[in-house]
Amino acid sequence: MNDSLVIARRNLIRMSRIPEMILFGLIQPVMFVVLFTYVFGGSMKIGNTTDPDVYKNFLMAGIFAQTVTFATAGAGAGIADDMHKGLIDRFRSLPMARGAVLTGRTVADLVQTALTLLVLAIVALLVGWRPGSAEPTNFGNILGGFGLLLLLGYAFTWIGALIGLTVRTPEAATSGGLIWLFPVTFISTAFVDAGQMTPWLRHIAEWNPFSATVQACRQLFGDPGLSQSGAWPMQHPVWASLIYSILIIAIFRTLAVRKYRRADG
Repeated sequence: MNDSLVIARRNLIRMSRIPEMILFGLIQPVMFVVLFTYVFGGSMKIGNTTDPDVYKNFLMAGIFAQTVTFATAGAGAGIADDMHKGLIDRFRSLPMARGAVLTGRTVADLVQTALTLLVLAIVALLVGWRPGSAEPTNFGNILGGFGLLLLLGYAFTWIGALIGLTVRTPEAATSGGLIWLFPVTFISTAFVDAGQMTPWLRHIAEWNPFSATVQACRQLFGDPGLSQSGAWPMQHPVWASLIYSILIIAIFRTLAVRKYRRADG
């Protein structure tokens, strides 16, 4: 744990000395909020209405989830960059736990994701998002929703770590980290009601781990547009989100650390 915290501190210092990394990470999700809100608002049917205000409140859980998962590409690129520059060779000579390099990196990315999520929540409030617009909620539930988002983001960061260790260049890690994210985020309940999809696509969306977290956040935030599907993840979204995220961490952390040790050796 101590080794992981040292590596996390190193990455956070590096991020603070390259402020454009944080700035660009903030601009993209803000653009998504504004574009989806004002371009698609009024044209999407949520429940029995196309009211733009309803869509704003429906949309935000999906945008939040998309933001935390898109941090995966940055995590993969950062690890690939360290590998490419030979920094791993320096870590190899130090008396430290091998898995600490990856754990520290993912923890630092989690801190950056939390900062981005905070800014995004403020922007969402400015454009009209109001927790509790559909069902009563409380501050504890709202914090719980953001906690599930950060857990999902942390889980996906381990997928990015594995990609970063597998490819040869940071550019390839960035591309590889984004290609699979688009179907995961868009074949989901994040931006549209899955009930409007064709049956085979709807089943994929309902069992998508991404959809489970989105559904859980809408439930905890009191947002409109909860899926009425009978699929287990849609009926028990909080538990489904926790189980999915923990499984992803367990599987991909194991694979990433094993890959790192092989590269290290």
